[in-house]
Amino acid sequence: MEFSFDVDALLPERITVLDQHLRPPARRPGTTTPARVDLQQQIMTIVDELGKASAKAQHLPAPITSASRMQSNRHVMYVLKDTSARPAGKGAVIGFLKVGYKKLFVLDDREAHNEVEPLCILDFYIHESLQRHGHGRELFHYMLQKERVEPHQLAIDRPSQKLLKFLNKHYNLETTVPQVRGFKG
Repeated sequence: MEFSFDVDALLPERITVLDQHLRPPARRPGTTTPARVDLQQQIMTIVDELGKASAKAQHLPAPITSASRMQSNRHVMYVLKDTSARPAGKGAVIGFLKVGYKKLFVLDDREAHNEVEPLCILDFYIHESLQRHGHGRELFHYMLQKERVEPHQLAIDRPSQKLLKFLNKHYNLETTVPQVRGFKG
């Protein structure tokens, strides 16, 4: 996904972690900062456009990821950038993974409800033209390391069939908790 501004300058790392502040990441010493003062607006544009693309891919009536929702929640978004040489020289975004803690009620073995607050996969999108190239696995693995969790410890908010297949293929997760949200490893 390409933008009219310089994604490479805005997101200097292959994977950028954004929180509710949606601030540009700290610059490494010796790197140049774009002259434009609207860096946060550019990040908000990236978040909004990724959210729209994800909603379209999932056939949702409206995006579940947006800059305004990011700013009002304590979610974390991992944005994967294309680092291959691009003719325009502005870079592109491959996809994203959004996670956050949510209170859920899960059933135990005795079918009693228990309140838990696990880390949840809230939205996950890789551009259609770049799927099945290992980008989703790279992004998911990076998130697991940063969040210090194992795949079976995650809950998934209304997982799509594509996501269920991805988790089964790469992490051998196939048994779901009998509710809308959650996984049992």
